[in-house]
Amino acid sequence: MPPARHQKNDPASQEQVNDDAPAPSPTAGALYVVATPLGNLSDITLRAIETLRQADLVAAEDTRVTATLLAAHGITTRMIAAHAHNEARVAERIAAEVAGGKQVALVSDAGTPGVSDPGAKIVAAVRAAGHTVIPIPGPNAAITALSASGFEGAFHFAGFLPTKTTARRETLAALVALPAHVVLYEAPHRIATLAADIAATCEDSRRVLIARELTKRFETIATVTAGELCAWVAADPNRERGELVVIIERGATPEAGAAEGERVLSLLLAELPAARAAKLAAAITGASREVLYQQALALRQQKAV
Repeated sequence: MPPARHQKNDPASQEQVNDDAPAPSPTAGALYVVATPLGNLSDITLRAIETLRQADLVAAEDTRVTATLLAAHGITTRMIAAHAHNEARVAERIAAEVAGGKQVALVSDAGTPGVSDPGAKIVAAVRAAGHTVIPIPGPNAAITALSASGFEGAFHFAGFLPTKTTARRETLAALVALPAHVVLYEAPHRIATLAADIAATCEDSRRVLIARELTKRFETIATVTAGELCAWVAADPNRERGELVVIIERGATPEAGAAEGERVLSLLLAELPAARAAKLAAAITGASREVLYQQALALRQQKAV
């Protein structure tokens, strides 16, 4: 059986982290949500190895990828596929396995299941059935990139943006207005498009961290400004290869930035077109360029009435 969690020695304070389910026992089934390496196989934890070895079944996003990981550690546990296309159906099977006393380990291809990867439906089904779900922590691309960013304070994890242009830009505009750093995932074939969207949405001075191929041989971590981002991506074809984490630094304090941005915008509008005025006001004050542009259009419309 995979290792049970440690409890405090004080009998009066022996509480489970998962307080709506009993501790696992040799006769009780459980779902173990196991984080696996992003790329470097050495990043797996000892607890994850023990859990995968002693589980009755491993539910894997791609059994071919997981087979490589298991083989590296001499693990022969039986596997089934649990990916985005069959997750709803396989969730019922896994819940039934757990109900029958089986220990099931859930893994994605890399990182933590359920975090922009399949797994959430399976966890929800097992929990809804009243069975134990035990997280086995480990690698996560978003946290790994944040740890190397030097960006302090709150962050908002948004994962992958919508693929359609209008929805993506509207979502991005709302995200960069938050009082927090924005953490995104992006596929290599869309990084140039995302760079253009960020450049169009953020003030030029806003810092952006790009983390590519984390923990792998060609790992790249760079910080540039929103105004430099498109040129940085275009400068090297390799920058459009591999999985990416993109972190957009938090902007100016919304209240102060918005007030100052509107003041500067009103002055610039007397001499410049709306788009140019919004871009300069954003660069000067740190306020959102997209928000300022919408304000500029509204002000121009008011004057035209």
